[in-house]
Amino acid sequence: MDPVELDDEELEQIRRYEDFTTIDWIQDSKLERSQRIRNARNNYAPRRGPRGEVTIPWVWARVRGAADAAQTWFVVSLVGVCIGVNAAIISIVSEWFSDIKMGYCSDGWWLNQQFCCWEMEGDEVDGCETWHTWSTVTLARWIIFIMFAAIFAFIASHLVRSLAKYAAGSGISEIKCILAGFVMQGYLGFATFFIKSVTLPLVIASGLSVGKEGPSVHVACCVGSLVAGAFDKFRRSQSKTREIITAASAAGVAVAFGSPIGGVLFSIEEMSHTFSIKTMWRSVFCALVATFTLSAMNPFRTGKLVLFQVTYDRDWHFFEIIFFVILGIFGGLYGAFVVKFNLQVAAFRRKHLANHGVAEAVTLATITAMIGYFNRFLRIDMTSSMAILFRECEGGGNIYNLCQTHAQWRISNSLLLATIIRIGLVVITYGCKVPAGIFVPSMAIGATFGRMVGIMVKAMYTAYPHSGIFKFCAPDVPCITPGTYAFLGAAAALSGVMRITVTVVVIMFELTGALTYILPTMIVLLVTKAVGDFLGTNGIADEMIRFNGFPFLEKEDHVYNVSVSAVMRKDLQTLSESGMRVKDVESMLSSTDVKGFPIVSADGSLTLVGYIDRSELRYVLERARKTRGRFSHTPCLFTPQGYDHDLDLADDGLEDTPERFFAPTSEGELQFWPWVNQVFTSLSYFSQLINHLQTPMTVSPQLPLEIVMQIFKRLGPRVILVEDHGVLSGLVTVKDVLRFIATEKPEYRPSWDERGGLDGLLEELWTWGTNVFSRILTWGRRIVRR
Repeated sequence: MDPVELDDEELEQIRRYEDFTTIDWIQDSKLERSQRIRNARNNYAPRRGPRGEVTIPWVWARVRGAADAAQTWFVVSLVGVCIGVNAAIISIVSEWFSDIKMGYCSDGWWLNQQFCCWEMEGDEVDGCETWHTWSTVTLARWIIFIMFAAIFAFIASHLVRSLAKYAAGSGISEIKCILAGFVMQGYLGFATFFIKSVTLPLVIASGLSVGKEGPSVHVACCVGSLVAGAFDKFRRSQSKTREIITAASAAGVAVAFGSPIGGVLFSIEEMSHTFSIKTMWRSVFCALVATFTLSAMNPFRTGKLVLFQVTYDRDWHFFEIIFFVILGIFGGLYGAFVVKFNLQVAAFRRKHLANHGVAEAVTLATITAMIGYFNRFLRIDMTSSMAILFRECEGGGNIYNLCQTHAQWRISNSLLLATIIRIGLVVITYGCKVPAGIFVPSMAIGATFGRMVGIMVKAMYTAYPHSGIFKFCAPDVPCITPGTYAFLGAAAALSGVMRITVTVVVIMFELTGALTYILPTMIVLLVTKAVGDFLGTNGIADEMIRFNGFPFLEKEDHVYNVSVSAVMRKDLQTLSESGMRVKDVESMLSSTDVKGFPIVSADGSLTLVGYIDRSELRYVLERARKTRGRFSHTPCLFTPQGYDHDLDLADDGLEDTPERFFAPTSEGELQFWPWVNQVFTSLSYFSQLINHLQTPMTVSPQLPLEIVMQIFKRLGPRVILVEDHGVLSGLVTVKDVLRFIATEKPEYRPSWDERGGLDGLLEELWTWGTNVFSRILTWGRRIVRR
């Protein structure tokens, strides 16, 4: 292997294992370009031989090139197949765990209620002889229901805490940061993938007000990362790995909602800032393969990719726009409410419950089961609930008396109660230490509210069929379809909490196949977006990024009328281009925790020479220590002797030799050449790293901060150096920009910083609970002593 190529590999391994750092995409791009040039040189072969014939080496080079190009599509296909298979298994197991809380099948313990009662028509299985409830006594069934919920939550939370802490939560916020270049070692590893896949059905079956669609995206990205890591082409390139992970995220949404195009749009709208045409096609292909695999496995044996997939064949009326606007307003208010108060709960959880994740999950599951058992729309799985609420009344849709006129007010009250309770449960549950998504809970909340509105509108039509508002209704055709209101309410709630619009429209269209309802969906989502914009809220994923302090700039982040000099870091740790010894460099590394060092001239003028990364300093020192032993007094040169700063370095630097860079410039230096060259051969990488691997960006102190933010968003450098006429003034990173936004811009104040509200109530409850617990312990000790 080429020495330069070997050095690049070793350096890449060092960078790969640095946790909680950011990838310099400019440097990664240059390394990848150098790798392509090396491959082209190594694979070069003349097309024609001495006699004009086609040479075998040329043919073999073309074959290798075609195989290399096909490898990417093979990896994308393999990722899609794995995601589809995993999604099918999770769906099947989730259904079984959810039904086992209520009873068992006498024909086979492995059958869930649907398959056990396959011969029964519709979803009413009360008369199914092969399905047996655990008890005929309501109280006993309630207790067993609670016990199963608590056991499932305990197993899931304990596995997460013990084996894979990164398996907790949704994962969308973290994946957005990873795609932007933030390194979280192990977040997309096998342990996370396995534990999240195993615990996700348990969490869904426990009844917690969380969904599996968000975690499905995380699991899919784990699959993409693991499969890509098995191939050298992707393992050595961060940008190529990012393409596969982006495609996997699209496939994750595709199998979660049965919406391949919606998955691709979700990746564009929500996940990745740098979405090239090449990445888009790979995302489309991966989503299609994953969806095809899921469809081929047919986990529900109904031909549906998801349980709540429905079909509408009726049209809507213009007078219904009034009620569509109401649904949109609800979606915007719901999103703002949940984001605001869930983040306050997250702040409380971080402060008091960080070490009590298992107890918290079990407590929440117990409370949810105790309350939800007595409401039919809270007792069953949320996806099953949406499948019922989305249906038209004709064709087997009269489940739970949803379509009975005599029961409409009782059903409306039950739906309203389910909406209110579910909102409260989502606020306190989302973010606990189990795999937890918010897509389906939000859709379930919107579905119950929307169905309630639809029932009320239908009741108005039934009471006043000849009113002027209903004059467009045909007499022999049902005028109002409450199921469509549930469908639109689900879209509004999902858009309100995630702050995405186009993706939701496409997902809902692919779920229903109803072209006629695209316009109502757009109306609802535009109203939802307007309400959210008016209230000034961001999506829950974006707010969680800020809450966790990840170095991520949103596309919507802007700061005007501020220069970069107001944000830059001025107290810098610098290295001199010459005059330093190894012990000085080691002392600098041990006394600081910065990720890199600017290189300045040795004359004390702070003239900027370059920049070197901390990991590369450690790499050079470790390599020299292994080969040379003790060398603490060895001089370190960060620029080659005789190096011309005006030298054009536009080439890739692959032909550079020590003679070119390190030739002595005077007789005084020449007399040390035999000794210096011996150690300098190991330390010469300093100057090579500065001049060829690092490409520091420099800006003027007067440059507007907004332009610097655009550079970070579009180009992705780790650090930008600020220099004034060649003299180093400071440096700025993404965290410096975010810190400035948080401290200097009051309009960016996060909602969890606002005291009073739910956070204050939780603090009071925590204080009261700890006092009561202390008293109980004290009384217990006294009783034991007696």
